[in-house]
Amino acid sequence: MAARMTAKQKLFCDEYLIDLNATQAAIRAGYSSNYANTNASKLLQNTTIKEYIDKRMAEKEDALIAKQDEVLKYLTSVMRGQSESEIVVVEGCGDGMSQAVKVKKLPDEREQLKAAELLGKRYRLFTDKVEVEGAVPIVIVDDIDEESS
Repeated sequence: MAARMTAKQKLFCDEYLIDLNATQAAIRAGYSSNYANTNASKLLQNTTIKEYIDKRMAEKEDALIAKQDEVLKYLTSVMRGQSESEIVVVEGCGDGMSQAVKVKKLPDEREQLKAAELLGKRYRLFTDKVEVEGAVPIVIVDDIDEESS
């Protein structure tokens, strides 16, 4: 059975995940400044606390990093001209004045082609001609016993 954390320890973990500063996390979690200055690093050595922090860090990393399906869906939407990006365009507004305006833009042909190329590479739709040259030694082994002849 896994050991349980106290509410203060759990709060310490959650606070630690904000800035990875053990001393400040301990203070924000309600530990005294004196305790935090001398024992905050010991809290991080507690296996239950360490496991909880590692689990939460993995969850955060999992949410931040795009997975294969997400990348493939994005490339497909670009290739099909379904994604939109925002660009800044300078427009004249009279009397020699201009202003920057954000405008939505669909992918152009170059961007669609690049997305198609990346998808094609992923699915190995293109084959590169590869020529292999070199000397390969051939060894003939006579494995017939002279007695059997």
